[in-house]
Amino acid sequence: MVPASPIPRHLGLDWLRVGAFAILIFYHIGMVFVPWGFHVRLDTVPLVTLPMLASNPWRLLLLFVVSGYATRALATRHTSLLGFVKGRSIRLLIPLVFGIAVLVPPQSWVELVTQHGYDAPFLRFWLHDYFGFRLLAGVSLPAWNHLWFVGYLWVYTVAIALLLAIGGRWGARVQALYDRVFGGIGGLVLPLGWLLAVNMWLFVGQSETHGLIDDALAHALYLPAVLFGFAMAGSHRVLATFRRWWWPAAIVALAAYLLAADLEWRWPGLARGPHWAGLTFSATRAVQAWAAIIALIGVAERFWNHDHPWRRTLTEAVFPFYLIHQTIIVVVAYWLRGTALPLALDAVVLATVTIAGCWAFYLAGRAIPWARPLIGLRPTLRKTP
Repeated sequence: MVPASPIPRHLGLDWLRVGAFAILIFYHIGMVFVPWGFHVRLDTVPLVTLPMLASNPWRLLLLFVVSGYATRALATRHTSLLGFVKGRSIRLLIPLVFGIAVLVPPQSWVELVTQHGYDAPFLRFWLHDYFGFRLLAGVSLPAWNHLWFVGYLWVYTVAIALLLAIGGRWGARVQALYDRVFGGIGGLVLPLGWLLAVNMWLFVGQSETHGLIDDALAHALYLPAVLFGFAMAGSHRVLATFRRWWWPAAIVALAAYLLAADLEWRWPGLARGPHWAGLTFSATRAVQAWAAIIALIGVAERFWNHDHPWRRTLTEAVFPFYLIHQTIIVVVAYWLRGTALPLALDAVVLATVTIAGCWAFYLAGRAIPWARPLIGLRPTLRKTP
């Protein structure tokens, strides 16, 4: 069975999703200028790490919470779980396969050329090496790179469908329990306690692999986030709690960010910092993450839950933007390596071309009926004669 009560569209969360994806795009532009691992780098500018830390702990966690809410809303529109899973599979797996086969290969080629001395042209790489299902100079091929989010979301969607199939009759009781546990102070502190446990006890010093099978850390973070958002879609109490506490949460998130930024500036990467600095940094990231999510959902609930002529277009465009943006960033950054432009101009060119390229990709794909499913859009409905 599927959840019976229809979930109204939350326009505030639509705006929040658009904003979160916009931040993600600019975050990946920033990756070209920081010492963290990325497919291509123009130069290292340590100061760029500080604004990136402002969204680093919460941007993906928030997207999974919002995706959980959207999953619940979509599930209520289907008469069967099979129809729900089929619909989500079409919307997620077709773009994922298209992305792995067509959109991601330029990223892998640029990484091999710039970091591993690979000298074959792109067409030869794509036709002869990319689909080899092996490691090439330490790079796994084929790859899904930034599209791991899509794959994980599909897996979590199937997991939710299985839970509904097995225990759907207990849904009302589970929802009532969720409301009691998270509808007040529990919604503020219990998820934070879990994040602290993950960061400081269960997975100390570990990083996400985005390899699905060997990525227990990511699943410990993102699967609970999706489930939380799924249940939040049916809970007025949790949304009211976030609405009430958004401004204290925003202050806490800002204070935690400032402390984390100070630690990062003193000991870049925390590699040579004292032990206490690493523990403090992990704790502040957890606090910042959940406090920021409370604040942002609370703001969306209180101030942004209204429509605008641009909302429909932007909410439709964010997924195609997500699919293509990193490929544009990597390819343009690779081209900029040979221009000797000032770094500030590099950043302007990179941002401008990325935004323009994303719009071109979306508008072109939207206008071509057979291309719409490839970029995650619904097929154009045929007009009745």
